[in-house]
Amino acid sequence: MHPTHRVLTVALLAATASVVAGPSTAAAQAPKDPVMAALYTNWQGQIDNITKAAEEMTEANYAYKPVATVRSFGELIGHVAGTQDLICAAVLGEPVPAEDAIEKSAKTKAAIVAALKASTAHCAKAYQIPAASGSAMVDMFGSKSTKLAALTLNAVHDGEHYGNIVTYMRMKGMVPPSSKR
Repeated sequence: MHPTHRVLTVALLAATASVVAGPSTAAAQAPKDPVMAALYTNWQGQIDNITKAAEEMTEANYAYKPVATVRSFGELIGHVAGTQDLICAAVLGEPVPAEDAIEKSAKTKAAIVAALKASTAHCAKAYQIPAASGSAMVDMFGSKSTKLAALTLNAVHDGEHYGNIVTYMRMKGMVPPSSKR
């Protein structure tokens, strides 16, 4: 077995094992297909941490910006929710909402957390697509992408912004969810 394949096999087995290990805030069970299960698990870990962080941050700190040129904490969570809705709608063949719809409309912690949880439930359905349909093409940010690539982008995007969230939380003296384990 090629070393790269061995690493991927071990990662897939680890991802599948973590799906079996315990519950999460994501709305659906992991797919049975090992490729989709690994993809789902990667996304699930990111969105679970984001959701916990969104719940832990105080209402007052939803307006916090480390510097004036970046999104506030609340806008960042709204951006994650809106992007999830956009990507997962495309994968599911639904009308695609504006990426910034939630970021612009949800202004309270309660509304933003509710929108995040709704987008997570929406995406949980998208991660349930059969792997065989993953090669179908969708429009994604002005270009063509496979459904699997779109779902991968969603997980990577969530992970990218969880990094931002960690920084915001640390600047407020908080311990991010991923550091509490």
